[in-house]
Amino acid sequence: MAGRFNPRTPTRTTVRGGHVPLPTPAQPTRTAMVTAKATATRHYTPPGPLDLALVLGPLRRGPADPTFRTTPDGSAWRTSRTPDGPGTLRVAMRAGRAEAEAWGPGAEWLLGHLPALLGDADAPEQFAPRHRLLAESARLRPGLRLTRTGLVLESLIPSILEQKVTTDEAYRAWRLLVSKYGEPAPGPAPARMYVMPDPRTWALIPSWEWHRAGVDAKRSSTILRAVRVARRLEEAATLTPEAAAARLHLVPGIGPWTSAETLQRAMGAPDLVSVGDFHLPGIVGYALAGDRTADDAAMLELLAPYAGQRHRAARLILLSGRIPPRRAPRLSPRDIAPL
Repeated sequence: MAGRFNPRTPTRTTVRGGHVPLPTPAQPTRTAMVTAKATATRHYTPPGPLDLALVLGPLRRGPADPTFRTTPDGSAWRTSRTPDGPGTLRVAMRAGRAEAEAWGPGAEWLLGHLPALLGDADAPEQFAPRHRLLAESARLRPGLRLTRTGLVLESLIPSILEQKVTTDEAYRAWRLLVSKYGEPAPGPAPARMYVMPDPRTWALIPSWEWHRAGVDAKRSSTILRAVRVARRLEEAATLTPEAAAARLHLVPGIGPWTSAETLQRAMGAPDLVSVGDFHLPGIVGYALAGDRTADDAAMLELLAPYAGQRHRAARLILLSGRIPPRRAPRLSPRDIAPL
């Protein structure tokens, strides 16, 4: 095992690796916010350690994501548009057990898929680190499991918005569009939470509203093409990762990076690597070989020993905070709205 690992404090890279801060509750009691009776409830005991912040972290698109919130009692709230309709889910860990409540027409669906959402189908024990940094990062995060939402569109649309722009631009677009065209979250959800629009509503968003949100015609057109075949894309969650990616690639504008970012969340695919990412090859190359100039081919070669678990390896690298020193100014967000 080469290299020397020094743990670092949380950075933007660790957040990108899928970690959201969840406050530690002062007492193991239910949040005072939950005043309305839940449509359904469920308890789930995971097969091993489970870190809720790490498992659900990749589902949050920025600190002001209208579909995801954390509350001071240590709960994570998220909204989804399920096959049964919109729903709100609240999950909290209490003494090693997940306590969940759900509201809305999609409540039963959300609770039925709770184990998968919390990584029940994941197999972290199959990961065998061969580098000191990966071994240490995995040791520090025994509760890391890969989530599986079972929903494609809710991960696909924000992934399309993130194509070739800064994360701040993409987060802003997602926040503005969901808040304006989504519907209020069912139940006693935190303020300003919304369920993302249904496919028809996405298709009816006027061109000038995409423009005001900072979304160029290429990305908005890709989203419009995707929502027209939403049912077929949602079926991809039942296929193998390879077949699911092939189906997504049939939509012009959806390539390997977008499909990987989508299926990592929708299917919990442990081997799909985000090829085509602007930063990831350099981060992986620097962490594993000291090569900040690594390209996609070099990154895949370095991750080859982790075949079957390459996405997990990349996440552990991102969470380690081991990133190359900055040599150029940060990319400036573009604002196309006034143009």
